[in-house]
Amino acid sequence: MAHRWTNDLTRSDATPERLWLNRRQILAGLGAAGALGGGALPARAKDALEPNSFEDITTYNNFWEFGADKDDPARNAGSFNPEPWTVRIEGECANPGDYGLEDLIRPDEVEDRIYRFRCVEAWSMVVPWRGIPLRNVIARAAPNNNARYVRFETVFRPEEMPGQKLPLLPWPYVEGLRLDEATNELAMLVTGLYGRDLPNQNGAPLRLIVPWKYGFKSIKSIVKISFVEDMPLNTWQELQPNEYGFFANVNPEVDHPRWSQARERPLPSLRRSRRTELFNGYAEQVGHMYRDMDLTRWY
Repeated sequence: MAHRWTNDLTRSDATPERLWLNRRQILAGLGAAGALGGGALPARAKDALEPNSFEDITTYNNFWEFGADKDDPARNAGSFNPEPWTVRIEGECANPGDYGLEDLIRPDEVEDRIYRFRCVEAWSMVVPWRGIPLRNVIARAAPNNNARYVRFETVFRPEEMPGQKLPLLPWPYVEGLRLDEATNELAMLVTGLYGRDLPNQNGAPLRLIVPWKYGFKSIKSIVKISFVEDMPLNTWQELQPNEYGFFANVNPEVDHPRWSQARERPLPSLRRSRRTELFNGYAEQVGHMYRDMDLTRWY
């Protein structure tokens, strides 16, 4: 069934973990849901999205700022301090400036959404996120006609993020979206999961979620949002351009040079597998943006 989220949620309305786990009758058939401008996103009726446990989501992560192994973020993120938090908005927009988190994430815009999350290494999980539509923040920034892309940057604090002391990646981490992607109804700025504030290892206090793309596009601990005319060079594209493109759309027909993308292994077992869906199953909402693109070239 389709469930229509209202748009009057506040932080205190976020659903506790124990209730999420017992909401099978609501989760059945629910893919991406959320009210944006009064309209509900189409539900995906072909499969149920039952969230992974809080433990799954918070102990198996890619967050290289805290280390390259999947358990490093949970083990090494304890000394990171996400309060207070300021995000700089800059570039081709009418309202640049330094914004506190409370200025960006307005309580009356907060929503809970369940999204399938797919990593380029062919594992996946289902996460109940809490946040606001990215396009709400973009509207407040008011990009001008020169803005074609949105560039995001992660905080650089090697004294709190031990992975940044190592030459693992070119720091700070950078990601980007085309402006139409950034204003798509599915893209979110996230501040929590399971009704709790984001744990440090999951990108506290502010991260991006673009559920039709591989996980590395969903940049964590964001401190800068820039509106730019030229396509930004994202971190993994800079490091290994033959393996990681700018768009990073989930596509079973385009393999990573070291992994097939035809199937994925859902957590927690990582043993069973399921067929990978184009755009991670969100083709109805996002496919129109790539209709005239060769996705084998623009990977």
